[in-house]
Amino acid sequence: MSSTGTTGHGATGPRGARHERDAADRLLRAATRSGAHLIAEAATLVQGWAVLADPIAGAVYSTPAAAAADGVHAAAAPRDHPHCTQRPAAGAVLVLAAAPTVPPGHACHVATTTAALLEVRGQRAAELRGEQMRLHTTLIRLLLAGHTAAVTETLGGNRLTHVTVYRLSGIDLPTAHEVLWRAVRPSLAPYADAVTLMGRRDGELVVAELHHGGDDGRIPRLVSRLSERHHLLAGMAGPLPLAEMPTAHSDAAAARHSATPDRRVVPADAVGASRLTPLLPAAPYTRWAESVLRPLSPAHQHLLLVWLRTGSKPRAAAALGLSAGTVRARIRDLSRLLGADLEEATVRAHLLLALRAPAPAPGDGPPGPPVPARLESLPDGLLDTEAVRAWAVGLVGGLEPHLRIALACWLRHHARTAPAAAELHVHRTTLAGWLTQCAEQLARNLADATVRAEIHLALKATRTGPDDPAALPRRGGRTYRRL
Repeated sequence: MSSTGTTGHGATGPRGARHERDAADRLLRAATRSGAHLIAEAATLVQGWAVLADPIAGAVYSTPAAAAADGVHAAAAPRDHPHCTQRPAAGAVLVLAAAPTVPPGHACHVATTTAALLEVRGQRAAELRGEQMRLHTTLIRLLLAGHTAAVTETLGGNRLTHVTVYRLSGIDLPTAHEVLWRAVRPSLAPYADAVTLMGRRDGELVVAELHHGGDDGRIPRLVSRLSERHHLLAGMAGPLPLAEMPTAHSDAAAARHSATPDRRVVPADAVGASRLTPLLPAAPYTRWAESVLRPLSPAHQHLLLVWLRTGSKPRAAAALGLSAGTVRARIRDLSRLLGADLEEATVRAHLLLALRAPAPAPGDGPPGPPVPARLESLPDGLLDTEAVRAWAVGLVGGLEPHLRIALACWLRHHARTAPAAAELHVHRTTLAGWLTQCAEQLARNLADATVRAEIHLALKATRTGPDDPAALPRRGGRTYRRL
């Protein structure tokens, strides 16, 4: 009796079994070294290329490097790449493209074995992840407490000089933390060019990238993808010197309060990025701002800026890591120091203008004699220029009378709907509907405190009457009449 068989990689006899055992042994030895070595060995065994593709990070490992894009595309659209062998592996997708001479059975065996070994490596990493995450959180707390020298010594010396901070919030935060951890693969290896720390604190995810002056853009891309996929809102601040980690931390929180589902990651330097301040005459603007802010220290100015950007004292307290009572007490003290009622909407808008004023240009010469300035009023010629009037008319000039009166009243009440509706003698639902119309017509995010401050100034600059709630057009009861 005779039997026929095949030879080579697809053999089912002893030679084929031995060949598969040899391949499995080679993959096992590579897996003991690193994930990159495992992917490289898999590519060698199929005489083609191999990529481990993550939905957030993209190509985690790729052999050769030029195959990374092809592997990511194949993982995203497997039906468009039928020649590739794919296996789920450790939360990612393993993609193998074998040479035409390699039997499909052998490619499947390599893919299955490699995916299993990646799962084992992933489980081992998961066992250690909890302890590593706690260590990261501890290092972040040390940075916020000012122990920068201790952290840099732990991480390998003085090459790490700057920090970029991200603060993320959302419902799916625990899952997002694990996904970002897997995508970043953070390491505390000494003498690295950059080290990424991440930890959950007070119901949010804090990511601190330590580097020597600039980042390569990888972490911002990952945070952006993560925010979109897991519906998070994020603020970003930096790069700043490592000693200014607390400032970056609070600025990132202030920026996050301006994030929306349409713009999920907001840089701190974009919060309060004004369309008005570039239109103001530079010399009188900077002189007025210097005079107004003269009693304040840099720490005072930062507290006020975070408060004005976040829009409330509790949010400012969370951003600054202080209690709400402490923030309230400090703002009361600063109100006395400035001689102004900081609870008044116009004063807040003027203060934000002063805090955003540019530094004097080097060619401006020595300042003149100090001119007394107050927050309640702006100097002549600052907001009454043609450029400012054109800006204000372009912003709020198209509002109907009832929308303009309602919006002005709401802004005077610091964006609180209930007291504004009571003064307008309309239902809260009616006012909420009008505010939605205002946001659509103005094409502005009214949830952003800095946007509200500029709209308040624009309404003042275009006002022809008192914008009095008593002048709200009505037609009996609580309805209104269009004019």
